Amino acid sequence: MLHIIPVMDLMNGVAVSGKSGNRSSYLPLKTIFSPTPNPYSIAKSLKMKEVNELYIADLDLIEKKGHNLDTIKMMNSIMPLILDVGIKNFNSFNFFLDFAYKVVVATETLESLEELHKIFERFPKERIVVSVDVKNDELYINESNLSLDEFKKELIDISPNEIILLDISRVGTEKGINTKLINKFHELKDKLILGGGIRKGDLSSIENLGIKKILVGTGLHKGEIPLNRCEP
Repeated sequence: MLHIIPVMDLMNGVAVSGKSGNRSSYLPLKTIFSPTPNPYSIAKSLKMKEVNELYIADLDLIEKKGHNLDTIKMMNSIMPLILDVGIKNFNSFNFFLDFAYKVVVATETLESLEELHKIFERFPKERIVVSVDVKNDELYINESNLSLDEFKKELIDISPNEIILLDISRVGTEKGINTKLINKFHELKDKLILGGGIRKGDLSSIENLGIKKILVGTGLHKGEIPLNRCEP
């Protein structure tokens, strides 16, 4: 049975939505869970529907244009958050642990593999989620020439508890899953949280691939994918 983790992006104090990671074109989120894009209201509504984990990306922090930390801290009091704030290194990870139960270390913003190893040496694995960000089938990584295969080998050595496999090119598009990418990570399938373009019709295929958790934004907020797993 799939565990569905709702996704919410924050910008300028409101929940927003967009396509393919093009953050300059994001608009206030329209969701079945709230009449407004107020993130706290949406989180309360999801809690009422027995959601027990929520993925939050603070786009202002990631883009270095401000933050939504007061709202995030309140939301984390409602339910445990998986928080993406553009972690660069050990020090930033340490700081943001005060705001969410799990903090994402994404290849898009990570300074170096050395910093990733330092994080895993110091902090419990249950509080670290590594995000493998992929764009146009290539690893989207900051200041590095690492290939997707090379980074996968690093992950096998580190053995995180949870790894987000995020196809940025498909975010918000509802284009469906990237089966080729998923198969590339078959050795780590028990740890994977799949994200990017997931549709209701993909759910059975995802289960058949052995994936246990998925991140869903657009399809969930439109009401096209149910919070509780059912046959598509």
